[in-house]
Amino acid sequence: MNPPYIQPYLAFAGHCEAALAHYQKHLGAEVQMVMKFSESPEPCAEGQLPENWGDKVMHCSFSIGSSVLMGSDGWSAEKTEGGHCMSLTVADANEAKRVFDALADGGNVFMPLGETFWSPCFGMVSDRFGISWMVTTPEMK
Repeated sequence: MNPPYIQPYLAFAGHCEAALAHYQKHLGAEVQMVMKFSESPEPCAEGQLPENWGDKVMHCSFSIGSSVLMGSDGWSAEKTEGGHCMSLTVADANEAKRVFDALADGGNVFMPLGETFWSPCFGMVSDRFGISWMVTTPEMK
């Protein structure tokens, strides 16, 4: 896929592996990748996650038919509002800043745009309509 594109991102509140198994069994889901928190090249800050969450899913990607979805256990055992957000991938940092700022106008920034180990430009925001978004540029090469 070429940017821009949107994918659903699901938060499973600690039950991601069970959800993946359920979707594989009943919906024919194909798991493309799974990364545990303990496998992250950038460890989470102390106190950011519940105790013993190293084996929980930090990020996964799976397909159901021609649809690709992403997900994780999230950051707590409590279900986040809605349990999902939209992941918007754009071509470059300038476009990421433009759309991030537009979504943040009247909304709430959870994670400012910045470099991560998987993207040169990533941020999380809830827009003025209460929709959560992750804005990202393609992974670093």
